[in-house]
Amino acid sequence: MAQVIREFESHRFRQMLGFAYVVARMQTQRQGRGNLTASANIHCFSNKPEAIAPFTAGDSDFLTTCYTFYYGRLSRIPVLLTATNHDRDITGMTYVYPVVSRRAGGVSVGVNLNPNNACNWACVYCQVPNLVRGTAPPIDLAQLESELRQMLDAIVHGDFMQTHVDADMRRLNDIALSGNGEPTSAREFDLVIDLIGKLLAEFGLLGKIKLVLITNGSLISRKQVQAGLRAMAALNGEVWFKLDSATAAGMRATNQTRIVPDKAFEKLGICAALCPTWLQTCVFALDGVAPSDAEQAAYLQWVQRICEAQIPVRGVLLYGLARPSMQPQAPRLSALPAAWLEDFAQRIRAAGLPVQVSV
Repeated sequence: MAQVIREFESHRFRQMLGFAYVVARMQTQRQGRGNLTASANIHCFSNKPEAIAPFTAGDSDFLTTCYTFYYGRLSRIPVLLTATNHDRDITGMTYVYPVVSRRAGGVSVGVNLNPNNACNWACVYCQVPNLVRGTAPPIDLAQLESELRQMLDAIVHGDFMQTHVDADMRRLNDIALSGNGEPTSAREFDLVIDLIGKLLAEFGLLGKIKLVLITNGSLISRKQVQAGLRAMAALNGEVWFKLDSATAAGMRATNQTRIVPDKAFEKLGICAALCPTWLQTCVFALDGVAPSDAEQAAYLQWVQRICEAQIPVRGVLLYGLARPSMQPQAPRLSALPAAWLEDFAQRIRAAGLPVQVSV
């Protein structure tokens, strides 16, 4: 009991005002306890140390429930996170999950706006199981805020890094809007960005970590998406804009979309004008065969066109297969040798854009 009280009197639990209010009401309603009203106990969890109310033995069941509820989700995380496990259900949360990212070189806090596994594309290398066509469901912004605050608190004020991350990766790199579908399909996209900005300020992370959007770019024309991108630009944000092929046939085969390269180019221009943008390109062998010379040439022409049009693209994030696809085409896919990726990267650099390679 004494340990629980010390934990609840610590800084991180005084940050949990909204969370404590919900749990206090839940317990009061469940047990019918008149002495445990929100008004009587809410100050225990305020941001003012002097406002901490005294605890009594009668409060032990309430405190233990809060303590267990708060830590219960994070306790599901494996002892060590790895770059090969990006399971979105690892915390038991709906929207928030931590990963060790090989491309970020540290810890990335993922925000999954598509818990229904719905996407408007169906990339053959996608690691989402039971992927369906569709859009993001309505987002419970209050729940998202609670989950993200809980995860950031464990990282910033708790022992999350020491417990779950190898020493060489103990760096919080970013919050990434990614997950199990196209994040910009959420109608609340701009509100989500505002919410994340508020929490970045609350935890003193503004300008210290990145806010990353991983997107196929197909919905960039939507007003709420553009409003979100403008807000991201002010939050040290950047966009990873998917381009796996620069031919219509290649986009149909790899991403299973009917968007044509010219339309994707137009959307890239809009995106890069609103927020710092990188191209994100996944390359792999299909039936043991690397992308054809024609595919490579079309991609390099796209890069040259970007440079000629002076679209402010930061560069290319070129990567191979690191985790198995969960799509029907998975048996046909295989990773390319590191030398192949580096050779292609050199050709992209020669065409005019910087490249970062992740094998």
